[in-house]
Amino acid sequence: MLKTHLTEKETPMKTLAAALMLCSSALLASTAVAQNLNVRGEITAVSGNTISVKTRDARVVQVDVPDNTPVSATATVQFADFKPGQVLAVTTIKRADGATVAIDVRPISATANQGLSPYDLQPESTMTNAALEAVIQSTSGGEMTLNYKTGTVKVLVPAGTPMSRAVPGQRSDLKPGESVFIVAKPAADGKLSAVRVQVSKDGVKPTQ
Repeated sequence: MLKTHLTEKETPMKTLAAALMLCSSALLASTAVAQNLNVRGEITAVSGNTISVKTRDARVVQVDVPDNTPVSATATVQFADFKPGQVLAVTTIKRADGATVAIDVRPISATANQGLSPYDLQPESTMTNAALEAVIQSTSGGEMTLNYKTGTVKVLVPAGTPMSRAVPGQRSDLKPGESVFIVAKPAADGKLSAVRVQVSKDGVKPTQ
């Protein structure tokens, strides 16, 4: 009888645990749907507030660009332009010898959150938002020491590393043939809505 009594007590607890697991799964799924996506590619068409983008893997996706979406254009920046104290976004990969090597360098707002995070520019790449602590330039490129508040990292910057900066743009810059980098929010039905857009200008493409 005691065994039967305990089993009857356990059943509601198991049911509650199962319900909690289902709720957690639903919450995680909801969070995954709401996570922003990066869209990179070339604009193939513009129709009202919707742009069609041919992505790097040759798919064509439609992205809604609401009227209040910030649009930036792109301009060049050189290694020599970077000065200690400036806040940069530097995308890096680990080389076979263990060195940290930049594959993209961009100046960003001084108020941007600093730190390290995985990034999707290339497989296994990392984004570092940090203040430039020291910089050494050479004919083969250079080296940066980045301070992201909770640590520092030395980054090699080979000659020819892609670099760009965002400058004020306008919606009329979004036209077929231009390259774009879009941070987009997916809806539950899969439709994409732009949170911000950076577009090429005068042949200078977004590097991020």
